[in-house]
Amino acid sequence: MAMAGPGGSRGARLGAALLGAERRARPARQEEGRGQLPVAAMAEDGDRSIHTQHISAVHNVPMSVLIRPIPAELEPGKVQSLMETLQDPERVPPIDVLWIKGSQGGDYFYSFGGCHRFAAHRALNRETIPAKIIPSTLSDLRTYLGSSTPHLR
Repeated sequence: MAMAGPGGSRGARLGAALLGAERRARPARQEEGRGQLPVAAMAEDGDRSIHTQHISAVHNVPMSVLIRPIPAELEPGKVQSLMETLQDPERVPPIDVLWIKGSQGGDYFYSFGGCHRFAAHRALNRETIPAKIIPSTLSDLRTYLGSSTPHLR
């Protein structure tokens, strides 16, 4: 039995849905948004990071499944401003999330950037946050965490 990441079964369901979307989207090179999970209309050219400029799909990821291993240095004014801006969510770009499959099939969702956006969503008690999912490997995670990289099941 595969263990799910910190999000438990929600993380496993999200991982399964993302994997299915990735498989459906790959073979046919279909139009943006077709053969994928429902996406938010946030992927304007100015809203793309260097890591996700090739990814157009934006998913509403449960906050509870995100792993944020690096403590954030937050500016309260910036968080407050984002909370106000989030009244119109399409004005705030999605965060980037690394999706890593563990050795026994568990799904792990790591987020390193977007600290102020994450804090604003948490302060507003939002259950999900718009994110671009980056399929990644343990080797990718090791780039961020070095010898602190956990053994993911």
